Amino acid sequence: MSIDDDVSLLERVPTLRLLGRDALRVIAIGSEQQDFSRGSFLFREDEQADCGYVVQSGAFRISVDDGSDHEVVAERGALIGELSLLISMPRRSTAVATEYSSVIRITRSLFQRVLDSDPDAALRLRNDMAARVTELTNDFVQVRSKLG
Repeated sequence: MSIDDDVSLLERVPTLRLLGRDALRVIAIGSEQQDFSRGSFLFREDEQADCGYVVQSGAFRISVDDGSDHEVVAERGALIGELSLLISMPRRSTAVATEYSSVIRITRSLFQRVLDSDPDAALRLRNDMAARVTELTNDFVQVRSKLG
C-alpha cells in the first residue's frame, strides 16, 4: 500500500481521525506494516504492550482467557490496542489472525511524538477519551440502578 492509502485507512479510525491528516501522514510514514498467516498471534494476553495496530486486511479474533466464550473480530480499519498507544500496560487479551492478514503497527513512541508536536490534536484526543469515559460511567450508573 502507498502512504496515501495508509493515510486514507487511518482516517477511517475514529480515534486517529481526531489527529488530522498531517499527523496521520507522519504516523503512516513512521509506522510499519506486518503480515500474519492464518492462526498466527498478533499478541498474547499478559505480553507487555508497546504499540497499537490498525487492521489493513484480513481479520483478527480477540479473546480473553477468562473462561467465557466472548470474543470480538477486528476487521479492516479496526484499531487494536488503543490504550497501549498512550500508556505502558500488559495486553488484556489475545489476538489471532483468522485469515492471512496485515496490520499497520504504530509504536507508542511515534504516537506520543505526534501528540507532542500537535497540542491541538492531543487536546481533541483527550476530550474524546474523556467523553467516552463519561459515557461509560453513565452506562454503569444506569445498570447499577436497574440491578439494585
